[in-house]
Amino acid sequence: MQRLKVIVTIASLLVVCFSLYFFLSHSNSTKQSNVETSIMNEATESDETTEKSNTEEKSVSEEAAPEKDVKIEDVSIELADGKKEEILEDENNKNTITEGIKEKVKEAVEGVIKLFEKDLQVVAIGDSLTQGVGDETKNGGYVGILNTTFENNNIKVTIENYGKRGNRTDQLLKRLEKKEIEASIQKADIVLVTIGANDIMKIVRSNFTNLQLEHFQKEEQQYIERLTAIFSKINELNPNTKIYYIGFYNPFDRYFPEISELQMIVNDWNEIGKSITEDFENVNYIPIADLFSNSDVELLSEDYFHPNTTGYKLMAKRILESMEEVSVEKEAVAEDEE
Repeated sequence: MQRLKVIVTIASLLVVCFSLYFFLSHSNSTKQSNVETSIMNEATESDETTEKSNTEEKSVSEEAAPEKDVKIEDVSIELADGKKEEILEDENNKNTITEGIKEKVKEAVEGVIKLFEKDLQVVAIGDSLTQGVGDETKNGGYVGILNTTFENNNIKVTIENYGKRGNRTDQLLKRLEKKEIEASIQKADIVLVTIGANDIMKIVRSNFTNLQLEHFQKEEQQYIERLTAIFSKINELNPNTKIYYIGFYNPFDRYFPEISELQMIVNDWNEIGKSITEDFENVNYIPIADLFSNSDVELLSEDYFHPNTTGYKLMAKRILESMEEVSVEKEAVAEDEE
């Protein structure tokens, strides 16, 4: 049954909706530019990075460290000189607020966390969701929250973060051939993976003026093949590891719920990812789309695209509760708090 023959220029709807929303609600034209730029950057940043020489990539610890330096305040750099003082003052206020946020985000779950195995080695790999883009605390998103949670529960878990903003499935496949990543996965008890959202955004960017449903359907088979290859490659490097594939969400759901076609596409691709994990005994699927759908709480960062700290905390909580190696006992923890 054909649910929808053609999506009549989804991109045009997005542009119109963004323009109307930010004109009426935010008079600040810079924010509108930031949103549109964020959408397109997720599909373009990795293309630019891929064109750089392999020698350049090797000379830098490109897997995680450079990306962790990204700051959400950087979106204001290009503002007029007259507003620089105002920005600096605002950033100082944000730094003060950030310290308060860090104090509040000490644990991802309420309860006592125990591991069935000790001294676990974890590798987190994928796109900006793993890198932690949008996290106000600059603590590495859900990976940083997991780290803090384990530390607060006196559990020794080492997490290596190889998140790279803009990564698609084809690019992650290439990165899995990097010696540093190979070595980490070979020692890993658990591999956490976020990937796929930028494959969708690449389709949007490539067909921006004439976007149709068939463009997504045409790409689906290649997406299936690449995601399958990613899980197979990880298993080839370490057949004893456990893989957790974390789905993605629709960042436009809260502000533009009327664009149902985008939600349908996100749902379809998440279902594809889930079905692929079922073909592997050691791969589990962790959904997160429902966490961001119809939420009364703001879960997106200032770019209206990536999760904020609250969004990442919900992700970390879902991941912890889904990990078979972790036991979360719902006991009162107030006694342990000062």
